[in-house]
Amino acid sequence: MHSDAPSGDRFDVVAVAASAGGIHALVTLLGDLGAGLPVPVLVVQHLDPRHRTVIAEVLGRRTSLEVKLAEDHERARPGTVYIAPPDRHLLAAPDGRLTLSDSELVHFVRPSADLLFESVAGAYGPRAVACVLTGTGRDGAMGVGAVKERGGTVIVQDPGTAEFRGMPEAAVGTRTVDFVLPLGEIAAVIRGLVETKRQ
Repeated sequence: MHSDAPSGDRFDVVAVAASAGGIHALVTLLGDLGAGLPVPVLVVQHLDPRHRTVIAEVLGRRTSLEVKLAEDHERARPGTVYIAPPDRHLLAAPDGRLTLSDSELVHFVRPSADLLFESVAGAYGPRAVACVLTGTGRDGAMGVGAVKERGGTVIVQDPGTAEFRGMPEAAVGTRTVDFVLPLGEIAAVIRGLVETKRQ
């Protein structure tokens, strides 16, 4: 899969970013996505690197999708949720593999939603969906611009319904957003996008 390949009007990856309040938001989103999603889901959730993380187990109990911490150089499979491990950037490569990096913090955070979104934009172009959920700060705003620039689709949680408005407001402020939705409506839109043209 090369970034210059024609889109074929289908989506091949969903990238999601969340920070403060994100566990609840991810439980809702992933639970609503249901089983059999035809694409992988890549997640950056800002976590405290000083604690052993149980996020994959917590989220895995609430969704029928497989949830795991991403591993370096593994191939992203449909119907699986890959979470950036604490203190590692998660990046997507054009061949469908994932890479982890401990390069510099971006906007004071690692993992960085901006880096994930920018890598997904480069690897998947118009076949990428990027989604920004609740969180403080601006992480993800530069990244959604990159996704939109390459022809991808951007979904943002309505800041008015977000537990923390910073990240959604920063993304909406870029004016590169396709959908601004309450949390409970996002999964249906994602499913509608990724399941089109697959019959």
